[in-house]
Formats: sequence, C-alpha cells, structure tokens
Amino acid sequence: MKDTGPRRIRGVRRILNAREGVVLLLFFLLALFLSVRTPTFLSAQNLSNVARSFSWIAVVVLGESVVILTGGIDLSVGATMALAGLIAALVLQGGHPVCLAVLAGLAAGMGVGYVNGTLVGRLDLPSYIVTLGTMSVARGIIFVLSRGWPVRNLPYTFRVLGQGYIYLNALMIPVPVLILLVLTLASAVLLNMTLLGRYIRLLGRSAPALHVSGIDIGGLKQFVYTFSGFMAAAGGLMMTARLGVAAPTAAVGYEIDIIAAAILGGGGLTTGKGTIWGVLIGAGLLHILRNGLVLMGVHPYWQTGIVGAMLLAAILVDSLPLKTGEQHG
Repeated sequence: MKDTGPRRIRGVRRILNAREGVVLLLFFLLALFLSVRTPTFLSAQNLSNVARSFSWIAVVVLGESVVILTGGIDLSVGATMALAGLIAALVLQGGHPVCLAVLAGLAAGMGVGYVNGTLVGRLDLPSYIVTLGTMSVARGIIFVLSRGWPVRNLPYTFRVLGQGYIYLNALMIPVPVLILLVLTLASAVLLNMTLLGRYIRLLGRSAPALHVSGIDIGGLKQFVYTFSGFMAAAGGLMMTARLGVAAPTAAVGYEIDIIAAAILGGGGLTTGKGTIWGVLIGAGLLHILRNGLVLMGVHPYWQTGIVGAMLLAAILVDSLPLKTGEQHG
C-alpha cells in the first residue's frame, strides 16, 4: 500500500503557509478575543450591524482586488462610493423610480472607473496618480451637486437595499448579504472560469507575454478599472441605503481599509496572485477589527493608525517570498 504520509504533510504545509489560512486564523483569534473582551461583540444587534456594513465594504474590496491583481491600485473607490450614493439620492429626490436611481448610481461609478482605465491603460499613466486625481475630482463633483448638504428622506423601496431582509421560512437573510453573495459568485466566475479572468491574472504577472500574444492590454485595463468603479458604486448604493442619507463626506478614508483588506487577503501588488475567498477573509478581519476597536472605546485617531499599520505590515509580508509545501517537500 502506498504511503500517503508525506503527501498529507505537504497538504498541511500548504494550508499553514497559505496567506488565506494565516488570515483566517487571525480572524478567528481576533473574534475569540473580542467575544471575551467585550460582552456586546456577540450580541445579535452587533452581529447584524457588522454583517450589513461588512457587505458593502466587501463588495468594494472585491473590485479593488481585481485592480491590484493587475499590479495597479485604485484610490478613488471611497469617492466613487459617495458619488454613486449621491447621484442615486438626487434621482430619487427628483421623483424618479428606484431602478433608475440605482442605474444612475452604477453608471456614475462605471464612468469614474472608465476614466481611470483610459488614463492608466491608454496613456500609460501611473495608477496611483490617476486615481488620486479622480478621487479629488469626484469629491469636488459631490460637493457641487450637494452644495455641502446631505440628501435625506430616501424612500424605503431604496433603503431596503441596505436595511431589508429576505425571508426563507424561519431564516432571515439581510439583503446586503445576499447582494454580496451574488457579486462574490460573479467575481469568482469572472476570475476563475473565463478567459478574461486568465488575462487579468497574467497582466499582473507578465504583461509582456500578453502583448506578444496580441492582447489589447489598454482595453483590458479599461475593463478592470471600470469593474472596480462598478463594484465601488454598488457598495456605495448599499451604504447609502443602509444609512438612509447621502452625505457629501461619506466613505472618506475608506480607501485605506479597502486596500488593506485586499492585500491582507492575498492580493499581491505586482504578482497577479490572490483569491476571491482570501479577499473576503481579509475584509472580514479588518471589519471586525474596526468593530472591536469601537466596542473597546479606542479613540478614532488610534483606529486609523492601527489600520494603517496593518496595511504596512501586509505590504511588507507581501514583499517577502512565501515558501510553499512543494518547496519544502
């Protein structure tokens, strides 16, 4: 009988050395610590709030992770979230139906993404400079359209996207969680089961190989950034629906959390690696960390510093070679 011991050992090593496995372990350890440290962490109300707010952040992280897979970065996601929410709110304020408001918000996000993709892909400009610029432009448009005032009194038919439930017998599933599941599956299919997904991953590892093969790299980058804009808009609509107000200062500073979550989940900055599930784990880790810091009464300034430190740590770890079980074996 063939000895399967070495094979099992190599399998365990792969699990232990995988980025997703490490982040998942940290996730459970942090959740265990918070459940002991703060009695409200495991309360039904807190877990419900965490699940809802995690949903819109995770959706945006999915889009950001695809950009990072290509070796780029999108700093405009927070502003895009706020812009999409505001556009939808203004359309609703004009008496138009919810479906039109949602489409307008998504179109605004895709427009920002398309501009990013065109400047990065067609003009070969640095992604961090381009998206920093579009972030400022989007924020300026937000304040011009809103005149600095939040848009309130959004109809419940829109707010259900962030506050509603889907009832399956005795099971209540929050609508944002359901939206996240749908978009997660769509993203997984895109990256893992389509030729386009293979091109996206290869773009982060070896762009010259794509160029030699005759692939339109500029068009590919346009798609990637437009996809990121779409996901940021979707997250922004969910956020606005949850809060019930479109504020011009919404999602300020979210970029750090989103980028940190994408990198923590395994999205290498230049290597075309990472998985959808790893990205979700990274987003979950960052989100319960934020929630735990709030429950423990940590000052908001320190919260931002801690998340920034985690981002630096994730980048440092990402820059180190990660040995696999195959290399050990």
